Amino acid sequence: MQRVLIIGATSAIAEATARLYAERGARLHLVARNRPKLDAIADDLLVRGAPEVTHAALDVGDFSAHAAVIDEAWRALGDVDVVLVAHGTLPDQAACESSVDTALAEFAVNGTSTIALLTLIANRMQTAGRGTIAVISSVAGDRGRASNYLYGSAKAAVSTFLSGLRQRMAKHGVDVVTIKPGFVDTPMTRDFKKGALWAKPEVIAEGIVHAVDKGRPVAYLPWFWFGVMTIIRCIPEFLFKRLSL
Repeated sequence: MQRVLIIGATSAIAEATARLYAERGARLHLVARNRPKLDAIADDLLVRGAPEVTHAALDVGDFSAHAAVIDEAWRALGDVDVVLVAHGTLPDQAACESSVDTALAEFAVNGTSTIALLTLIANRMQTAGRGTIAVISSVAGDRGRASNYLYGSAKAAVSTFLSGLRQRMAKHGVDVVTIKPGFVDTPMTRDFKKGALWAKPEVIAEGIVHAVDKGRPVAYLPWFWFGVMTIIRCIPEFLFKRLSL
């Protein structure tokens, strides 16, 4: 029986992933800010087959609360086989450009808080000598774009941190999986015009579970985003800066 910790469990992608683990009969511990929504998700997961679902509330911006919440998760599960870190926001780029406080707050949520949590989690999993850490980053971190470079820079920091963490943890029997979704149709993106490149949370969730099962180092989801981002990364800077992306 797998024991799964999900941070940011009320996001659409995380909830869809939790359902897949529940259907497998995994025990789950959920962490998110919205306690009433956690209650509702936990009830749903029990119906779907999870034998036990526990949860705790956390504002990831409260760094002083991280250690206690991670301690609680390990007590609830006894040990942890899979950790999925899935929290985040989609910042207003214009607001970040006009306010230092806003820019730093959004970077903290999407970047620094993830690094802080992973530091605590990695130390525990290194001691155990097993398991998988999966983290939702983004294709936005592959190259800064004028339309969302605050978000992209935070995700780039997370991806680079995970690359180093993966190298470190490989020596201790722990897989580190970087998840890089493209456009996903979620409540966070409800105001965006959708097109052929957009995916449903359930599709991303299936990709996450598969990547964790296989211990893949990096998973672009859906798969075609690897090709898309390879092309974008290869555009010469003199041309790239003239584009509207």
